[in-house]
Amino acid sequence: MKINTNISSLTAQEASTNTNRSIASSLEKLSTGLKINKASDDASGLAIADKLRTQVTSINQGISNGNSAIALLQIADKSMAEQSKILDTVKSKLIQANTDTTSTAGRVAISKDVAKLLQQLNNIASQTNYNGTNLLQKSSSTSGGGAGSTLRAAGVSAKGQLSFQIGESKNDMIKTKTIQSNVVGLGLSALASKVASAGSLKATSVGKAGSVFNRTTASAQQKKVDDAITRLNSYRGDIGSTQNQVESAVRNLMTQSTNIKAAESVIRDVDYAEESANFN
Repeated sequence: MKINTNISSLTAQEASTNTNRSIASSLEKLSTGLKINKASDDASGLAIADKLRTQVTSINQGISNGNSAIALLQIADKSMAEQSKILDTVKSKLIQANTDTTSTAGRVAISKDVAKLLQQLNNIASQTNYNGTNLLQKSSSTSGGGAGSTLRAAGVSAKGQLSFQIGESKNDMIKTKTIQSNVVGLGLSALASKVASAGSLKATSVGKAGSVFNRTTASAQQKKVDDAITRLNSYRGDIGSTQNQVESAVRNLMTQSTNIKAAESVIRDVDYAEESANFN
């Protein structure tokens, strides 16, 4: 029999402390819904779960980027659709000019129409943007907008390419081809110059228009407009293909995000049935 040291009491205190600690830990898990609340609960599990959580956060941002990219590409496509209508009208005007039933004065009027149409084509290229990012050329300042020298200078060094990070890695990039959907980029500089010169003639100088914008010019420029329409359609086709690629990437990322979140849940989230049994 020992008098100074009560071994039974110490053993009971130790057991009570351990039991209270286990109950507190179990209650914490039940109240938070997490199996891992601090590193000591499962150090390796915490490291893996945090890595998975970071991965899911990155993937979700990639999904957000993709959805924004889809909206951006749709804006670009609709703007180029309007440019396509302009080119259709320009060609019809050139066909109208390429006939003897149209007088020299009539061709001057046609040239003014075409100059305005080409000006609007440039305006669309310079104004089409998403959150400040120009979509149809490199920057808004390189588009030009008026007739004459402004139209001829339009689009110089104005090639632009759109790129989107759709994924967690810096290499998960989806890019469009280089786009330069303005007068220079579509190869209409010569036409712009001629219609600007003819359209600027005064009423007393209309007769001179025959040497600037005549049937021969109208006939030759029809091929240029056809080439411009083909190039514009190529831009639109690339935009459509890129949108399909982005949509596919977004669907894949959504699947990845769900599966990785499920994997994290296995490690981090508590099993209520099991933990309730432990608590009891």
